[in-house]
Amino acid sequence: MLQSPEPKHSPVPAPGNTYTPLSSGPSTLDQTHITRSLVIKGQVSGTESLFIDGRIEGTISVPENRVTIGRNGNVAANITAKEVVIMGKLQGNVECSDRLDIRSEGVLTGDVITHRISVEEGAILKGGVEVRNPEKKEEKTQTHHHQVKAAETPKAQAAAAGSE
Repeated sequence: MLQSPEPKHSPVPAPGNTYTPLSSGPSTLDQTHITRSLVIKGQVSGTESLFIDGRIEGTISVPENRVTIGRNGNVAANITAKEVVIMGKLQGNVECSDRLDIRSEGVLTGDVITHRISVEEGAILKGGVEVRNPEKKEEKTQTHHHQVKAAETPKAQAAAAGSE
């Protein structure tokens, strides 16, 4: 029987085949990192989450994702995001469509508009806080309810007035 000079199974992989991509498509865990040595001045916007361990001055807008300010992060910007987590320092206003989380070592100086907020013991928050109801449908239902009440028959209104 003749055998081919090349072995079918090589015990050592070829050097060109050492890289394997982690993902072939976009992932929900995609996140951009601003490291300690980076300073950005201006407008930052995007469609993926942002982790800031450096310095940003200006505005940050990632309305469908999370902005995390790391322990070394120092941000002087207004932020619009779905979620904001503060472990470093933020001077600016925050508008979250979901939640704001200020960790124990976090410092926020500015006004907040959010649906949910968490402030750990030791965190510093200096500014105004407005917690809004995330259910816009409920507002419409309440408006509709008031319109129905106003359209009640005079008999029903008289009965309600008489029972008071």
